[in-house]
Amino acid sequence: DMGYSRPEFDADQGASAVKEAGGTIEMHHGSHNEQVVYINLVGGMTLEPNEDDQRFIVDGWAAAKFGLDIPKFFIAAAATVEMLGGPKNAKIIVP
Repeated sequence: DMGYSRPEFDADQGASAVKEAGGTIEMHHGSHNEQVVYINLVGGMTLEPNEDDQRFIVDGWAAAKFGLDIPKFFIAAAATVEMLGGPKNAKIIVP
């Protein structure tokens, strides 16, 4: 239990909400082969996806922007990486 209820929207509705908020949808190419998790704390900045250098990117600043519980946001991100069999190596990007 992450402390959040399960989302009640499908992928299309989620994509629509992201676009309405000014975001973009990036499509993943190839298989997951992430080697590192980047925890980005630089407000308003995100890292561009790079299919030749795959990494999980967690924009921590977005949790505050959208009024989310920041510790729970990071716990949910970590649980997702673990469930996907992702890397145990993280780098924190600070302003």
